[in-house]
Amino acid sequence: MSNTYNWHDIQNRAAKFATKWITETDEKGEAKTFWDDFLREIFSIERRKFMNFEKTQRRASTNRTGFIDLCWKGKFLVEHKSASKNSEKDFDLAFEQAVDYVNGMVIEDRPRYVALCNFQRFRLYDFQTKEQTNFDTDELPLHIKKFQFIPDTVNSQIEREIKANIEAAELMGRLHDVIEKEGYKGRDVEMLLVRLLFCLFAEDTQIFTEKSFTNFVNKNLADDGKSLGKNLTQLFDILNTPFGERPSDLPKDIKLFPYVNGGLFERPLSKTPNFTIFTLEALFKCCQSDWSEISPAIFGSLFQSVMNAKERRNLGAHYTSEAYISRLIDPLFMDALWAEFKDIETNPKKLKEFHTKLGKLKFFDPACGCGNFLVVTYKEMRLLEMAVLRALKQGQLVTNIAELVNVKLNNFYGIEIEESSFLIAQTAMWLADHQCNQLFSKEFGEYIPSVPLPKGANIRHGNSLKIDWQSAFPNIDFIIGNPPFVGERYQSEEQRNELETVFGEIVKLDYVTGWYLKAAQYMKKYPLVKTGFVSTNSISQGEQVGILWKELFKNYKIEILFAHQTFKWNNEAKGVAAVHCIIVGFATNTKGVNKYIYEYGDIKGEPTKVSVKNINPYLVEGADIFIEKKSKPICNVPLMQCGSRANDRGLLLFSETEKTEFIRKEPKSEKYFKQVIGAQEFINNIKRYALWLVDIKESELNSMRLVLDRISEIKKFRDKTPHLFGSIRKPQSKFLFIPQMSSENRDIIPMGFLDANIIPLDPHFFIDKVDLYHFGILTSKMHNTWIRCVCGRLKSDLRYSNSIVYNNYPFPENVSEAQKRKVETTAQAILDSREIYTSQGKSLADLYDPLSMPKDLKEAHDALDKAVDDCYGKTKFTSDAKRVTYLFELYDKLIKK
Repeated sequence: MSNTYNWHDIQNRAAKFATKWITETDEKGEAKTFWDDFLREIFSIERRKFMNFEKTQRRASTNRTGFIDLCWKGKFLVEHKSASKNSEKDFDLAFEQAVDYVNGMVIEDRPRYVALCNFQRFRLYDFQTKEQTNFDTDELPLHIKKFQFIPDTVNSQIEREIKANIEAAELMGRLHDVIEKEGYKGRDVEMLLVRLLFCLFAEDTQIFTEKSFTNFVNKNLADDGKSLGKNLTQLFDILNTPFGERPSDLPKDIKLFPYVNGGLFERPLSKTPNFTIFTLEALFKCCQSDWSEISPAIFGSLFQSVMNAKERRNLGAHYTSEAYISRLIDPLFMDALWAEFKDIETNPKKLKEFHTKLGKLKFFDPACGCGNFLVVTYKEMRLLEMAVLRALKQGQLVTNIAELVNVKLNNFYGIEIEESSFLIAQTAMWLADHQCNQLFSKEFGEYIPSVPLPKGANIRHGNSLKIDWQSAFPNIDFIIGNPPFVGERYQSEEQRNELETVFGEIVKLDYVTGWYLKAAQYMKKYPLVKTGFVSTNSISQGEQVGILWKELFKNYKIEILFAHQTFKWNNEAKGVAAVHCIIVGFATNTKGVNKYIYEYGDIKGEPTKVSVKNINPYLVEGADIFIEKKSKPICNVPLMQCGSRANDRGLLLFSETEKTEFIRKEPKSEKYFKQVIGAQEFINNIKRYALWLVDIKESELNSMRLVLDRISEIKKFRDKTPHLFGSIRKPQSKFLFIPQMSSENRDIIPMGFLDANIIPLDPHFFIDKVDLYHFGILTSKMHNTWIRCVCGRLKSDLRYSNSIVYNNYPFPENVSEAQKRKVETTAQAILDSREIYTSQGKSLADLYDPLSMPKDLKEAHDALDKAVDDCYGKTKFTSDAKRVTYLFELYDKLIKK
């Protein structure tokens, strides 16, 4: 992870922040929101994950306790004042107060930076360099780099966590390889490693007596590890046995291990592992590492990956998940819970009621995998609970923090089909609980490690689409997760049958849609439930929208609460493909709920949150519209057709080299060759040909033995007219060619005019007898934005459709002759610019690569976009989202007409 930032964007965000806040004056009411916004809107950092408001702290001068406005232990301290405190003396007094707090801290907790602010002015002081910077809030963009230590420190912390977890996973991976090499395989290996992980974590976090497991491993050095397998089996059995039921003659190194319970050690291994000195060495190396700081939220995925050597090379694939989980749970419930807390944090009675409420909330992940969503949610809920207890001034220490904790593991539910993931999820939740308890103990009292393990998360091993959620998990509050990403064409027969059972009919939908429908069915019985899922973006595009969302909206009265538009679920590991994702939060009871769309100017970057009135199934603002296949255009425009389909298994199609060689052997065939074109040929300037035998005389055909041989091969699988294409749709004049597929990286799908003698191939499209005006509309930004919103996808590439995209496209109405001529002129300029470069051997792939698009071609497209916008009565659209919203409004109007 590189600490490089787009300072231009950061400065722009700082300018917007300054404009928003410079007139505020109320320190008591708005200081916390000010700093939350400062961190989130400028640096995309959630304050509550790193810093505390109103942190209690002893003042060095008086030894009395006060409250620091904002504290990041060891890094940053803020004293915020009202706007009336604006003189240099006021700021000097605030600085003295901050220094008094700093001097009262233990050395390792003292921050390097102190910031003073009163909404209108800032002062930033660096204790290390003694540098002081003063500036007005409207100058914040000019000085924002002074705060670079904030994202630097966050990134550094994340990097340390990543490094620690990767090192732990690599140790576990080496242990796995040695165990498998000894002939121990399958489910036993997974169960053994999960148990060893728990033991390693337990001895580093005071669940076990310090180094008791390491000492147990050392004991096996005497016989080179030959007894290790047998002794581990005995240890696991003892960890599952209460003290009163244990044999009296146990070895001393095993006798003192606590009773763990919880099901983790309940099932015996099918056979005793046969270990050697190599296994012992690998396990001993694991014992030398510190396992107390591993993150259960990501280690589950890492743990699973150690089972596969290929996956293990890409451990970095699992580290972005926690941030993406926050993109779901924050708008679904965490933001609202924190806002509720802020409203009542000075009211003890309401705080106690709120604390009780937190303990009753139930969370359910119906495809929980290794438990990532449940773990992150549990940790976030415990952090919120800690803030509540802090606000209640729980200063007195308790003898056991369990007395304070309302948020319990047994309010977290899940289903997982893979047994190893099921075991990891349960263990990860226990580990997370233990870490949260340790954090609580630092502030509120003594923590007694929970063994035997308390009742854990209610995670069930099974097939989620075959389980009745309503009876198995009643009265859930929130359904969350990222169900399996399996595209419609890649499903197994069993998965297709499961979807058919859920929907009650055969459907051509992605596998994830089964979870959407089951959630909707659950919410019909429990209407207060809210659901949020991460999915591939394919379910909000193309034909799937009309099938899935029409069902959810019409029959289950679903409304979308918030939506993250397409972003890349990305990572920095080599060879790991990024997935194009969306996040959708939905419910049936949305009265009074604010709705938000998270727009991504850069799908690899951070989103912009936009308040909207309604979110439609395409995840844009607008009416609830379902664009379904239409056989004819909704506007008065030329018909778009599919090209000709060869259906020849390659026997009638030829590359240029193959054609030349065939003609050399069969000279008479030369006049029957025609150029054909598909997306690859059109975009990459490749020549391809076909034997076009329409209207050929039988005598002529019989005189060409090599042609007859090919026809004979086609006849084996297609008896009807085997000498012709399977379907023939040939343009009658110069035509416009539209490729069906185009790379996601292109801003524009290249289209172009071709001679009537060229045959367009299916599944690509053409429009016969079309003019420059229609070409201009179709190659404009307006139409390309529509394409990206409503078309289907193959992987992440755009898949054009005449029946979905073109036939439903709302062309501009009441266009004047002057507007039309402007479109035609600018469209011709695009063709002229292309011609210059294609005559030099450049392909359209070269010209439409966003990184190397010629300047004059780009300017020609910009001019066309302005001309087309003018036809729609708009001089400028501020974003693509605004374009789509406008087009949906026009579409709705045209359909109603």
